[in-house]
Amino acid sequence: MSLGLVFSLFTFLFIAAVTPGPNNMLLTSSTANYGFRRSIPLLLGIMLGMQSILYLSAFGVAALLLLYPALHIAMKVAGSLYLLWLAWKTATANYEPLKTESAAAKNIKWYQGGLLQFLNPKAWLMGLGAVGSYSLPGDLFAQSIIVMSIAVVTVNLIAGLIWMAGGSLIGYFLRGRHAWFIFNLVMGLLTAMCVPLIWFE
Repeated sequence: MSLGLVFSLFTFLFIAAVTPGPNNMLLTSSTANYGFRRSIPLLLGIMLGMQSILYLSAFGVAALLLLYPALHIAMKVAGSLYLLWLAWKTATANYEPLKTESAAAKNIKWYQGGLLQFLNPKAWLMGLGAVGSYSLPGDLFAQSIIVMSIAVVTVNLIAGLIWMAGGSLIGYFLRGRHAWFIFNLVMGLLTAMCVPLIWFE
């Protein structure tokens, strides 16, 4: 791949990864509530899910979404319900003083971040968009997918760390029960507000 094409690929993926959405809302909320270290599994789960979406897109499975519109609608419904469940879970989280050195938080599971990608139409569109726009034909196809894979890992790591840094700063203000309640309620509402974006993309 030419440097110009690689730059364009990274730009496309970074903008898609760093803009507000359910992934970044969850990372911010998790880091603010439980600390940076305890939120790393969630970030890794999101990154793993995005890699899976990219590979499925590259090998044609995601093309089924274009061939069968009903499957796309079903995925949107499932994704909306899952986001609403995550929003409710965030908004109603019990107060817990921030202890970044303690064991992994019960409410944070790496597979939740990964599962969200499979129910997120934006993630599928990112995978299809990247493969459709930046893959090279013939013998160069595999090479271009490897470059995309590296790009997806890089941009998701950088974007995730940016939002987690914001969550860490917010965490300093969550020392009291009242601040905890307000923040989680707001983050839950913001996560729920991501649902219309699925339907009006």
